[in-house]
Amino acid sequence: MNQASTLFVGTLTTLLAIINPLEVMPVYLQLLSGHDRATHLRVARKACLYALLLLFFFLVFGTALLKVFDVPLSMVRIVGGIILMRIGFSLFDPSGGRSMVAPDPAASPEDICFVPLAMPLMFGPGAIATVMGMASHVSHPFENLLPVGAIAAAIVLTMFTTYLVLAFAPVIVGRIGPRGIDAATRIVGFFVAAIGVGLIFQGVVQALEPYRLGLAH
Repeated sequence: MNQASTLFVGTLTTLLAIINPLEVMPVYLQLLSGHDRATHLRVARKACLYALLLLFFFLVFGTALLKVFDVPLSMVRIVGGIILMRIGFSLFDPSGGRSMVAPDPAASPEDICFVPLAMPLMFGPGAIATVMGMASHVSHPFENLLPVGAIAAAIVLTMFTTYLVLAFAPVIVGRIGPRGIDAATRIVGFFVAAIGVGLIFQGVVQALEPYRLGLAH
């Protein structure tokens, strides 16, 4: 695969694993308990739109920040990998899931679209680390628009998938049940931790590369 395809697949799979719509569902359903389906769909649509805009903003802002302040890409990968690895490990903890988030149940549907649904449930440290980590693979983001476009397309598809999961949340929960969600969350945690370790390894290798070349001379 070329770089654009690799970034698209990597961003899509990692963001889906980080956001984990199956884990967002219990909070979403609990906060909207007693509301009709039209309200459910409106809240899901707005929450996903807010998260999409935040991801796009950070993709553009983060890429510009790296270029302006000349932040080493190796450091971005290492820090992003540490965050992803920590999140992955936390998903194995039954008491550490996002389903335990307990915002004010008296809040109106419009109040919960941005907080806590869009942020921090969908857009949090893991999503930021993912976007920054993937963007760090593009050497000249303002010149190589295709790889950046691939990341953007993956973000759009991720949030569309998340919206579909929330839109059909009652059906999904009825099919797989709490145990199915818990099992899926643990499996996702394993892959998120593995992705984080991979980013750390790549960052360390990249950071040590100049020293290796120096010793070779």
